[in-house]
Amino acid sequence: MEKQVKLFLEFIENDKKLSLNTLQSYKRDIVQFEEYLDMENIAYNKVTKENISKYIEYLNELGKKTSTISRNIASIRSFYQYLVRTKKVKKDPTDGIQSPKIEKKAPSILSSEEIELLLDQPKNVDLKGTRDKAMLEFAYATGMKVTEIISLNLEDVNLKDSYVTCNSGLKKRNIPLGSISLKALTEYISTARPILIKDDKEKALFVNINGKRLTRQGFWKIVKFYKEQAHITKEITPHVLRHSFATHLLQNGADLKSIQTMLGHSDISSTQVYMQFQDDTIKNVYHKAHPRA
Repeated sequence: MEKQVKLFLEFIENDKKLSLNTLQSYKRDIVQFEEYLDMENIAYNKVTKENISKYIEYLNELGKKTSTISRNIASIRSFYQYLVRTKKVKKDPTDGIQSPKIEKKAPSILSSEEIELLLDQPKNVDLKGTRDKAMLEFAYATGMKVTEIISLNLEDVNLKDSYVTCNSGLKKRNIPLGSISLKALTEYISTARPILIKDDKEKALFVNINGKRLTRQGFWKIVKFYKEQAHITKEITPHVLRHSFATHLLQNGADLKSIQTMLGHSDISSTQVYMQFQDDTIKNVYHKAHPRA
């Protein structure tokens, strides 16, 4: 099975252009399933629908969250669909298996006042402040995921036409930049980044104080620092900025389809979760809609 797992991961990496995090999730899920099969002395090509059902029970007994179990089943299903396609197995044992339903919780969001307070914290008094100002404004202006932001290269930003190109995920997408974000980003790129980078060959848009590409942990620490500076009591993660972006756009008149495109959601049902925050002030799309455009 180990060889088939390796071939499968290579296939989805090349064919689906998935992010490193998603690939690692697939690997983790399938390796865990492989360990279960070894424990139960079941060959991967002899797995039945009943075995899959028992595996779901096993995950439940381990106290795994519904969302984790659902993702596990999705990973195993993809693996067996690949095995059927490559003729390593005749039948997909996950066929007809229902993943547990995940209750969609209301995303945590900041009010417009809290956003203003947070984004006003970084000051352009030093290189770090200029970078942090640009980065927080950028995160709220685009609604991009942290992994997408830290993966950006300088060439992905078009300052002249005010947009950024996100190459992560299944499909490339262009996202507009509001005037405030554009101003902060232009200042960072022209004044701070050239001094921060130690190597002219560095492509990363956002770099740390050592001139290397910023990490997820580095991004999270920056958000946490300014949250405390602003004395905001709500728990704020970088993803909260993404949720706030979508919610504030919707509240100010953007249509769901436009928000879906900007967020990079493949299914509009993922975007519809923001409908619960909709109010009666609905008008029209991005530049009218975004509070800092």
